[in-house]
Amino acid sequence: MLVVDDDDTVREVLRRYLTRDGHQVLEAADGITGLNLVRTEQPDLLVLDLMLPGMDGLEVCREIRRTSTIPVIMLTALGQESDRVVGLEYGADDYVVKPFSPRELALRVGRVLDRSRGSVGPAGHGVAATAVSADGELSTDPVSRTARWRGAELTLTSREFDLLHFLLQHRGQVFGRAEMMEKVWGWSFGDQSTVTVHVRRLREKIEPDPARPTRIVTVWGVGYRLDPGAGPNAARGLGATPDPRTVPPPGGNGTKT
Repeated sequence: MLVVDDDDTVREVLRRYLTRDGHQVLEAADGITGLNLVRTEQPDLLVLDLMLPGMDGLEVCREIRRTSTIPVIMLTALGQESDRVVGLEYGADDYVVKPFSPRELALRVGRVLDRSRGSVGPAGHGVAATAVSADGELSTDPVSRTARWRGAELTLTSREFDLLHFLLQHRGQVFGRAEMMEKVWGWSFGDQSTVTVHVRRLREKIEPDPARPTRIVTVWGVGYRLDPGAGPNAARGLGATPDPRTVPPPGGNGTKT
């Protein structure tokens, strides 16, 4: 584990709890040192404070995501939803708001690690079979934790993989955000914008035009679904029958979120 926080007490407490759980722990007090340790030591998971001297946690996370899918749990003293969403947009897998319970964070570390290694499937129900879209363009393998889009391997965070694998397993079915949080990640409470952010990030990786998604579609007033047969023709608007539930209400601008 790598813990990056400029508070000596926070690092000491987390080091003790994580070491007690059997992890080896590296520490850094600033963003630049933390980023260098990620590159040289290649830790299995990063606990990253948002407010850091020199280079803040958001910038560190963005730099890491250019080349790595290492799980990132972000620590923040900022409790507003917009601040948490920004962390997720930059590629964080989870976030914990200060002040926090060290034991709770240690449990989250274990759970995120398990998911990144493929030892549990969505909602903790065990590893499920490989999922493939109806047109064969998109697939996920929960054993290797790899996903492919049109033959090319996708670079996904652990939470993005969980969400994509779940949607492929249930293609054509509609799920609300609260339902997805519980079924995909086993969360019975939390910020539902987590789902919105991860849907947006997935669209950027598997949609020909993320602004006009044809694969992961919004069902207005309900939630999201993965269309079972949205392929190249659908992406060009050929042979696709629009679902009336995805048409924005009168007066809307047609933007999907």
